[in-house]
Amino acid sequence: MEDSADGNLHEFAVAELPPPPASTWRIIGPGVVAAGVGLASGEFILFPYIASKVGLVFVWAAAVGLITQFFINMEIERYTLATGETVLTGFSRLGRHWGLFFAALALVANLWPGWMLSSATLTTYLFGGDARTIAIVMLVAMGLILTLSPVVYRALEGTQFLKVAAVLALILIAALFAIPGDLWGKTPALVADVRIPAEALGWPLLMGAMAYAGAGGGQNLCQSNWIRDKGFGMGIHAPRIVSPLTGEPQAAPGTGWRFVPDAENLARWRDWWRFANTEQLVTFVAISFVTILFTSLLAHATLGGQGGLANNIGFLRVEGVALSASVGGWFGTLFWAVGAFSLFAAALGIVDYTARLAADVLRTSYLKTRNESILYAMLVWAIVATGIAILASGLDQPLVLLVVSGCIAAFMMFFYSILLIRLGRLLDPALRPRPYRLAAMGWAVLLFGALSAITIVDQAGRLMR
Repeated sequence: MEDSADGNLHEFAVAELPPPPASTWRIIGPGVVAAGVGLASGEFILFPYIASKVGLVFVWAAAVGLITQFFINMEIERYTLATGETVLTGFSRLGRHWGLFFAALALVANLWPGWMLSSATLTTYLFGGDARTIAIVMLVAMGLILTLSPVVYRALEGTQFLKVAAVLALILIAALFAIPGDLWGKTPALVADVRIPAEALGWPLLMGAMAYAGAGGGQNLCQSNWIRDKGFGMGIHAPRIVSPLTGEPQAAPGTGWRFVPDAENLARWRDWWRFANTEQLVTFVAISFVTILFTSLLAHATLGGQGGLANNIGFLRVEGVALSASVGGWFGTLFWAVGAFSLFAAALGIVDYTARLAADVLRTSYLKTRNESILYAMLVWAIVATGIAILASGLDQPLVLLVVSGCIAAFMMFFYSILLIRLGRLLDPALRPRPYRLAAMGWAVLLFGALSAITIVDQAGRLMR
């Protein structure tokens, strides 16, 4: 493997590739975190909204989007499994400032505390109160969680495990009490009735739903940070982000390692690769798809054909009221409670990955004498403080920020899919992606390139009206 062209990053040190654990369950975690952070507006609002309008004819797009992101995530994981470096550090080997470029885009895209305000709004459906005040309290709590936990990844993983468990419990209860029995028999035929309802809903909405099912934007890039903190492959050699106050001191991180590709190490590599693929499929892909299917089915059963529905947080209020009327007040309350916690957990993950990406890039390429955990904590509280200032000012989300966020997410995925293809060529030939995976990445470039173009044209047209 080569050093970066400008000599900014050190050459890879040689280290041992550890053997993978005997059981897949030992490495379950990063995929659950990805699913937990990604289970937000797309799963609770966007796909259910589509289902309330046109039924289950577009659920197939969730499968396409998730499978596409599976291949993207595995190329991100491939680099970290092989080197212990994050993918942004890898991008910096292709050009010094690529890592900073993507970290900055993630920061701009997530500047507005939208998920936290959405969680607070659902909380007001339960207890009343002012959504902005509740959101400010939640932001402070989030900052404390992310900076006082001895090992930040463990706190994040525990929160996302709890969220996923709550969502799956809601799905099970909904299956028993809220979805009519005759609808279950019709579901396979409804899902198999594949359509593209562009005339009824518009291309930008449909393409966005397909592309962002499960995750999107900067979240996919952070998959490499999460598997490194979990100790996957060569990531075992990298220090973890800890609390500057309660965590144990960590050695300064190196830029990365390589292992000798002999027979024993290549056998270990194949085992790690199999484990990582399995973990991603049975957690991120499966959990995300099951959630989209059941929330869509629930919305179709509850609100199908109802007019006047908005594709925003107000959709969940209408759905909760309808569920209270059809099943009982207890179920509407449960629906809002799980939704509020889910959006809080999503916001927690969004702030974590935004600060994590930026801290990694700054520490590795620019501030080499600084402690990454301290940089991370400073960035977390900077994001929290910015969110509090925005909420306290009473500002609504500016239209231009909505436009920028949508365009950034699409553009990031288009561009880093191209760079991931290039990054694989830095690895030893025995570790590089096979042709079918390169073809899948080519499809990702086409998908997100089309989505970028559609999003930019659509949003530019909206601004000009």
